[in-house]
Amino acid sequence: MEENNEAREREPAVHSLDHYALTVPDLSVAEHFLGAFGLTVVRQDDTLEVLAQDERVWARFFPGERKALAYLSFNCFAGDFEGIRRKLLAANVTFASDAAHATAEGLWFVDADGNLIQVKIGPKTSPSAKSPLKNIHGPADMRGATFRNRVGKVRPRRLSHVLLFTPDVSRAVTFYNDTLGLRLSDRSGDGIAFTHAPHGSDHHLLAFAKSSARGWHHAAWDVASVDEVGQGAGQMAVAGYKEGWGTGRHVLGSNFFHYVRDPWGSFCEYSADIDYISAGHAWPAGDYPPEDSLYQWGPDVPPYFIHNTEAE
Repeated sequence: MEENNEAREREPAVHSLDHYALTVPDLSVAEHFLGAFGLTVVRQDDTLEVLAQDERVWARFFPGERKALAYLSFNCFAGDFEGIRRKLLAANVTFASDAAHATAEGLWFVDADGNLIQVKIGPKTSPSAKSPLKNIHGPADMRGATFRNRVGKVRPRRLSHVLLFTPDVSRAVTFYNDTLGLRLSDRSGDGIAFTHAPHGSDHHLLAFAKSSARGWHHAAWDVASVDEVGQGAGQMAVAGYKEGWGTGRHVLGSNFFHYVRDPWGSFCEYSADIDYISAGHAWPAGDYPPEDSLYQWGPDVPPYFIHNTEAE
């Protein structure tokens, strides 16, 4: 069953996820995992900065007792900033400029689940058009596949999206719509929901999955081809990271995927060819049955895939 996202007059909204930040028990363990995944990791004192092919910082890692979300940082256009501030005031959020890791830039507040969020004026880092997919179709009379010894290291192009655990999926969707202007793309009841930015973004910029507590599930990284999804999985297996889920294809978002389990029980995803929602487009948001909420094809979902280690 589909619900139409009716076109609305332009409302203040964020346009991008600037970066995410996690705390982890051991930065050296994080550095090894992220480097094996194909990301560039720069250590700055007690902080890891994580870059993709585009050479911008997409994530930061700080030392902490356990793996947890430190904060999410969103960017908006200058013309939307005061409107977003008014929406936050109307929602009666708790501002948190004195929180750990907060800076003087932008607004810092706590979301409906207690997660620390930053919104600031910044560049549009989400794509403004659908990301190209490298053509892997070979013509007749020519070998289509690259020899194994010529396959280079997979390096993600950019951050695509993140997914958080939440005790109340509907509440989370409503909160981020009312405050940051994120719009529902698709959902499956109160089990999972996907939201996008109205200025042009992937099918989901921020997603939510049901759990008994808040928590971090995964970060998805865009790669150039279906081959790179599979090559990334092999690359991580060689590095010792064999647990995960994939390779397969999602229904909601349509992307090809392979999830690699990180040392703390959450995931990094290689993602290719995700659906794209153009600026101002009224995407027909749907509420779909559970069998369409995870995948169209691929291996069975491992039991640990939907386990929230932060709820323990």
